[in-house]
Amino acid sequence: MTAEVKAPGTGPGEESGGGREHRLGRLVTHRLLGLPLFLAVVWVTFRLVTDVAAPYVEWVSEVVNGPVARWLAGLLGLVHLGGGWVESLVVDGILAGVGGVLAFVPVLVVLYSALAVLQDSGYMLRSGLFTEGVMRVVGLPGAAFLPMVMGFGCTVPAVLATRALSSRRDRVLAGLLVPFMSCGARLPVFVLMASVFFTSHQGTVVFLLYLTGIVVAVVVGAVLSRTLLAAPARARLQLEPPPLRRPRLRRVGSLMIRQTGSFVRNAGTVILAASVVVWLLLAIPVRGGAGFAEPPVADSTFAGAARLAAPLLRPMGTGSWEQAGALAGGLVAKEVIVSTLAQVTGVAVTEEVEPGGLADDLREIGGGFLTATRRALEAIPGVIGIHLGDGGAGAEWAGLLDAVRGLFEESSGGHGALAALAFMVFVLLYTPCAATLATIRRELGARWMAVSALGQAAVAFLVATLVYQVGRLTGLG
Repeated sequence: MTAEVKAPGTGPGEESGGGREHRLGRLVTHRLLGLPLFLAVVWVTFRLVTDVAAPYVEWVSEVVNGPVARWLAGLLGLVHLGGGWVESLVVDGILAGVGGVLAFVPVLVVLYSALAVLQDSGYMLRSGLFTEGVMRVVGLPGAAFLPMVMGFGCTVPAVLATRALSSRRDRVLAGLLVPFMSCGARLPVFVLMASVFFTSHQGTVVFLLYLTGIVVAVVVGAVLSRTLLAAPARARLQLEPPPLRRPRLRRVGSLMIRQTGSFVRNAGTVILAASVVVWLLLAIPVRGGAGFAEPPVADSTFAGAARLAAPLLRPMGTGSWEQAGALAGGLVAKEVIVSTLAQVTGVAVTEEVEPGGLADDLREIGGGFLTATRRALEAIPGVIGIHLGDGGAGAEWAGLLDAVRGLFEESSGGHGALAALAFMVFVLLYTPCAATLATIRRELGARWMAVSALGQAAVAFLVATLVYQVGRLTGLG
């Protein structure tokens, strides 16, 4: 594929812009500086996403597992349903599952706000000009850049956006590569794991994971475009850089609300159903003689099924049934990985679920929000290396972090951070969620859906195993 891009400043889009926009437009599309600047913008974005949103994540988690759990338990007690399996279903199943995902809504608000600013300012389209060369390596036209970028939000609309490509071959290749872009649903998993094992470098780790998805997509695309989906010769193109402009607050807010709302609706449907299924499997005993909704987690049907798959994950340092079960839940929706870990470790269940005083609960919620806001403001200078505050975590959040740390340390024989990194790489690359697979089947056919599902699982296992095994051999564990 060949393309010719007009130099910035030569087209009507540049002439119509103001002097400042004109100079900035030339800078962001500069042949040498454009790509490093783009990577710097993405890096700062994910530092903000992980560091600034983290206090609010902890606050939501504490509210859900504290006052909300007590209120629900109290309401169930009023209608004589407290203390039994119904309360366990509502508090330990539905609330723990959906609440564990809703806690990450602040992360997605920051992410989608940042992407909306980049999109509405025209910077995202401009950055597509210097990605034309990357698209040539992959064997796709420059227009495929937009579906790829959309994949950072949600893979389903990104796959649908491949309809804009003119040839079926391009649509198939783009549809196979889009799922390698790390969608917003994976971000809660990355934030959780990075909070446990890479506390001082959370933003950097998340940024590198996103970059890894891009690199793997380029490699896979280059292979496919020279084998199964050979690239045709393409005519030379004239691409006009769009003008830069100040992002419009109303437009940015609308994009952020729409995308975050879509995530929350998922939490109310797919994730709700998955949480109930996980609770049911946890409630049915397979050994130990306990009754329904009474067995220890390790004696449940869920643990029994997960134990069958767990040995397959040992080469990547994550061979416990809890980890295998969480990854199985991720086949429904990647957000479910977090809620499943919360359920199987039991940390989402509060020890005291008796209803407390409403005034005390409201003070707890308000005080927690003010504390989270203070810590978020203190985290902003940390993007440039200035650290303020103590960065302490709440009790409920700290409980989940401790449980996850112990789980990975045990499964890896003391190489917890390395196993966690391999786990994140696997989550980044493995089989897309059910909704994405259904969309690929509808757009490209059942054969290409199978290629996507099996191919990504194989790539994920290979790369994650390499990360863990090479890390151990080189002493990084």
